[in-house]
Amino acid sequence: QVQLVESGGGLVQTGGSLRLSCAASGRTFSSYAMGWFRQAPGKEREFVAAISRGGITTYYADSVKGRFTISRDNAKNTVYLQMNSLKPEDTAVYYCGVRTGLATMSRQAYDYWGQGTQVTVSS
Repeated sequence: QVQLVESGGGLVQTGGSLRLSCAASGRTFSSYAMGWFRQAPGKEREFVAAISRGGITTYYADSVKGRFTISRDNAKNTVYLQMNSLKPEDTAVYYCGVRTGLATMSRQAYDYWGQGTQVTVSS
């Protein structure tokens, strides 16, 4: 139904910034709320940020609030994650996903994951 491709990850020093993109294919992108999750080695995939279908409502994990910004451009079928003031603990593979359930911050509410993009923050 929808395919997602993340990009924009890389290696950055503490305090630096990265902008992740999630490009979606499909005919009904604007019908889906979207979210970003991340997974560090040995850890479970955790919620980072979410955005409503129209891009008006956003949600953030406490660990990234004030540093990360999620946005979307439905005309371009793309969701973004602007990451500022990066810390070593932000190091993880970042995934975007389509929310198909009701719990905005729950992994179980999302499906159609992308392949992920690696973010590494050096200390």
